[in-house]
Amino acid sequence: MIWVAGSIMVLASMLGIVMVLFTLPGIWFMAGVSMLIAWWCPQLLGWKAVVVMLVFGAIAELIEFIASAAGVKKLGGSRAGAIGSLIGTIIGAIAGTGLIPIPVVGTIVGGIVGAAGGAFVCERTIAKRTWTESAKSSGGAAMGRAVSVVVKLALAIAAAGFITAALFI
Repeated sequence: MIWVAGSIMVLASMLGIVMVLFTLPGIWFMAGVSMLIAWWCPQLLGWKAVVVMLVFGAIAELIEFIASAAGVKKLGGSRAGAIGSLIGTIIGAIAGTGLIPIPVVGTIVGGIVGAAGGAFVCERTIAKRTWTESAKSSGGAAMGRAVSVVVKLALAIAAAGFITAALFI
């Protein structure tokens, strides 16, 4: 039974990393499976490890949520541009997944382009910024989104490594 539970956790960790590439909640998936494993086989995985997984998930979400908005703000954008980048990220990731038929690439590129586009549109229309100011802000949104993808992937890999190591300790 322990081998089955351990195998499920390792497979869930690998799937969680792939999910993050598709901008899906892969770390939360890993945390959820770790909860089930801790409940099912407490001799294999302790609840402290589950709490650490939840912390990984919370940190990843926080970084993802604020990264493109922070990029907007860092380059002088407005609150409207920051909100636009968040909305644009969601719309862009969904559209990119359908428009660019290369797995993972469409979602990531769509999210980055969407963040930039959302920031630009909101800077021009709501904040009444100039073309140059809006372009600068949208560049910050794109950079922030790109950084968030890399950081979240790194956190997913770290979370998978941690939970896999926790199985053997």
